[in-house]
Amino acid sequence: MSVDLVGFLGVVLLAYAVPGPDFLVIVRAAARRPALGRAAALGAQAGLCVHMGAAVLGLSVIAAGSALAFTLIKLAGAGYLVYLGVRALLQARRGAGGRTREDGEPDAGPPEREAGGEGAQDVAVSRRASFAEGFLTNVLNPKAALFFLSVLPQFLHHDGSPTEQILLLGALDIAIGVVYWLLLVGVAAQLRSVLNRPLVRRRWEQATGWLFIGIGVGVAATE
Repeated sequence: MSVDLVGFLGVVLLAYAVPGPDFLVIVRAAARRPALGRAAALGAQAGLCVHMGAAVLGLSVIAAGSALAFTLIKLAGAGYLVYLGVRALLQARRGAGGRTREDGEPDAGPPEREAGGEGAQDVAVSRRASFAEGFLTNVLNPKAALFFLSVLPQFLHHDGSPTEQILLLGALDIAIGVVYWLLLVGVAAQLRSVLNRPLVRRRWEQATGWLFIGIGVGVAATE
């Protein structure tokens, strides 16, 4: 089996370098706690696994061939991004009165220290929520689906099995993403003390909220 690995790696690295919905979700989660950023990153890459599986099964081709199916996917993704943006703006508004947890309730302190107790359960729930947020953001992103449909096939060779090549390149894309996102979470963790200052946190939530909404509107408007 032969694939154009060098060219594919260049495209993948460039794609990750350009900030998008996944970037915002992961950095925003990491600004709360590094564990949440890691959970969101793994969720985003799990979403890529869905796109890879769909490409192997041919579902991406079917969806792209149906204008209605593609439009529904696009609008669902746009709606979810707008939802994340509105939620971030609401959290920024609530944060004006004090620190808040992800569910909007007042934050009584870092729950990680309460191992095995209620705090540990809250952390597990927050991690699941961050994972789900990263997963849904990626799965509902039509650009991620189109990558496996229109970009990845350009690096396949006719003398090999398309399924094997898609799995190889898809797995490589996912592995690169895991490393990239974990490095990004590490950087965000270093800035956490700054981002968690009440005024900075509020401005950060407002900025990411409007960015989510802007990206969502842009996705919806894409032909």
